[in-house]
Amino acid sequence: MRDRSDLRSGGGKANEEKAQSYLRAYKGQMDYEGKRQERTTTQTPGTGGMTQGLSIQQDRQRQIGDEKRRAKELRPEMEDNIYDIYD
Repeated sequence: MRDRSDLRSGGGKANEEKAQSYLRAYKGQMDYEGKRQERTTTQTPGTGGMTQGLSIQQDRQRQIGDEKRRAKELRPEMEDNIYDIYD
């Protein structure tokens, strides 16, 4: 048994308590991982099946851009007189 003077002078009780808390946390983590259900499907790196989707999206964006350019060409030419409204 330790006396108070030993505890006050840094007898190592704080270090022991800290070590015990780390040990409790470690053992709890190990128990949790031991009881956790294992994965049943394998995961492999890759595109996630988006290779065709990306090209389809790019084609769609190209088509939208073409439509916008065509619509702009079909508009009639107008004067840009927005700056003359206060004259």
